Amino acid sequence: MITDPLFYAVAIPAVVLMGISKSGFGAGFGAIVVPLMALTVPVPQAAAIMLPLLAIMDLMGLAALMRQADWTLLRRLIPAALLGTLIGTALFGVLSSRTVAGVVGAITLVFLAIRLAWPPRADSPPPPAWLGTLLGTVSGFTSFVAHAGGPPISFYLLPLRLAPITFTATLAVLFTAVNFSKWLPYGWLGLIDSRNMATSLVLAPFAPVGVWLGLKIVRRINPTWFYRLFHLGMLLTGVKLVWDAWA
Repeated sequence: MITDPLFYAVAIPAVVLMGISKSGFGAGFGAIVVPLMALTVPVPQAAAIMLPLLAIMDLMGLAALMRQADWTLLRRLIPAALLGTLIGTALFGVLSSRTVAGVVGAITLVFLAIRLAWPPRADSPPPPAWLGTLLGTVSGFTSFVAHAGGPPISFYLLPLRLAPITFTATLAVLFTAVNFSKWLPYGWLGLIDSRNMATSLVLAPFAPVGVWLGLKIVRRINPTWFYRLFHLGMLLTGVKLVWDAWA
């Protein structure tokens, strides 16, 4: 397993942050976890180490939130996101990690700017179904390459003005399906090895901590503040990813 203390100094807070993100509170911050870990290990290795931890977080979130999810949305989003993972498998290794970081960061900032410049009114129609399919596919792709699927799909979900618990539950079910679909292609690409899995095992006790903290908060937070914090997470995520691409 990895023994570098600097890696764990970065990885442990990153795992807790991802757990909080997976439970919905601060969900916009989840996309920066792999780039943070990539300060000490390559992006593909960081993604592989996170995969078993995401499985733990997903199962915890699924058990707590599955009944609150919007299954009408999920019937459209899950197939689209799985298509995105297939595209990610095909392009993995072709696109550099810096390119992926820059694309995800730019998409995040553009989406956020549009959202803030033209906020939906109470009488605004919901986004078209085709946009959900498109952004679901983009989300599956960015999730595959860097566990950064939250920002694209959030651009579609945010205007729907779902209750925080429904928003969180819908994302939880979506990314459980996406993350479990990654195991076979990650193994085929050679990312599932004993060193990465042993490192994941060391970090595993920290995964439930973040989920527990996030679930405690998301059930109590005012919807207005929930979405303000989500927007802040998207802003910081976008800036960090663009910085990683150009630094």
